[in-house]
Amino acid sequence: MAEREGPRLDVPRAPRRNLLPEYDPDAFGRTSERIARFLGTGRFLVWMTVVIIAWVGWNVLAPDAWRFDRYPFIFLTLVLSLQASYAAPLILLAQNRQDDRDRVNLEQDRKRNERSIADTEFLTREIASLRMGLGEVATRDWIRSELAELVKDLESSASWAERPDEERAGRHPSPESE
Repeated sequence: MAEREGPRLDVPRAPRRNLLPEYDPDAFGRTSERIARFLGTGRFLVWMTVVIIAWVGWNVLAPDAWRFDRYPFIFLTLVLSLQASYAAPLILLAQNRQDDRDRVNLEQDRKRNERSIADTEFLTREIASLRMGLGEVATRDWIRSELAELVKDLESSASWAERPDEERAGRHPSPESE
């Protein structure tokens, strides 16, 4: 039997060497969220304002030999553009991660609501069946009313039995017999 040439399917491939750097996407995402959270604070705005005022103040008021960015402040513009070009994708990445978390939370809420609705419907059916079953059960008030009717029947029977025989037979006593 001739051996097959080519890769064997029962043997795992040897790991290939990757020229790109490897990173943990979750660690990168957490770091980007921290940066985005900081960029959205008043503290960042205050520090950025202080740095820009110091930068402009230094390059306007310092002696000519000490200035590193002359009047049109091209280097400052470059630094702010670089900061913005990194901040925008980091903020978008943080928003995407938040959207993913929100989506998972909404899905969990939806499942929880479905379970609550199913539980409520089950309890509603159980209560309805109990009410129907209670309709056939003798209640205390019903038993009392039945007993009261029996007592009245017994009293009327007892009073009937105590009457003279002529009255019971439907004859009225004659005035002469009195």
